[in-house]
Amino acid sequence: MNTMNSSTPKWNLIIDIDRCNNCNNCVLAVKDEHVGNDFPGYAAPQPLHGHHWLEMKRAEHGQAPIVDIVNLPTLCNHCDDAPCVKVGQGAVKKRDDGIVLIDPQAARGRRDLVDACPYGAVWWNEELQLPQHWIFDAHLLDQGWKAPRCAQACPTEAIRAVKVSDAEMAALAAEQGLEVLKPELGTRPRVHYRNLKRFTHWVLAGSVVTLRDGVEECIEGAEVTLSHAGQVVARAVTDAFGEYRLRDLPNVARRYELQVGHRHRTAAGQDVNLVGSATLQALRLSPD
Repeated sequence: MNTMNSSTPKWNLIIDIDRCNNCNNCVLAVKDEHVGNDFPGYAAPQPLHGHHWLEMKRAEHGQAPIVDIVNLPTLCNHCDDAPCVKVGQGAVKKRDDGIVLIDPQAARGRRDLVDACPYGAVWWNEELQLPQHWIFDAHLLDQGWKAPRCAQACPTEAIRAVKVSDAEMAALAAEQGLEVLKPELGTRPRVHYRNLKRFTHWVLAGSVVTLRDGVEECIEGAEVTLSHAGQVVARAVTDAFGEYRLRDLPNVARRYELQVGHRHRTAAGQDVNLVGSATLQALRLSPD
């Protein structure tokens, strides 16, 4: 059981996956900081190839021509009840500021620490016979930096580092709807995600058109609603291309009712048996 003082300010990372555009600046920042650089007491050099201390995962929802791409940056979660700390028996330590560090000397030869992480965030350096992970740039924070390099390098501010008490972090999580990966494990991660369900939940997409002089025209501003058992579960408005995306649908097979309307045009609808993210054929409304 972790015995850290809950009132002590601790480092946390907040990642809004809705803001991530997969530019990979964060990935490059981590590699630039650690490949070939030795930080005694913090981390040995990261290998040039094979290690992804910050790894960008990707989910695709729907089918062409409308595909929703969601990116999920993953890295060491610096858990409060970290399995690697328990297994490490001193080779891995949890600092008072919340950061977990694998001792680059004491952990040599400890390949079992790679398997101890249920998130796959510990990497094995074959040349140095050493387990390694993203250290939250603790060596820079200890010098007075306000954030790790991955957060500083993000042009969309999808990654943000905060140093707050446990109570303040809990309030932030409740206010912003933050979630953690694999909460069922009870590891209490310090990497929190906003809009996490965008990565796993289904998306229903499609387009709305009208037929004018034998030519299909896109309809912008059409209102699209999706209902299940008489309750509206999602809404969207078509863009300039007549396209819509109904996101955050639970990933369970369901029958939905889709309704589309636009000003004085006759409304149209259809039943949808959803068994996964899907892109529907264009729905045609009557002309003005």
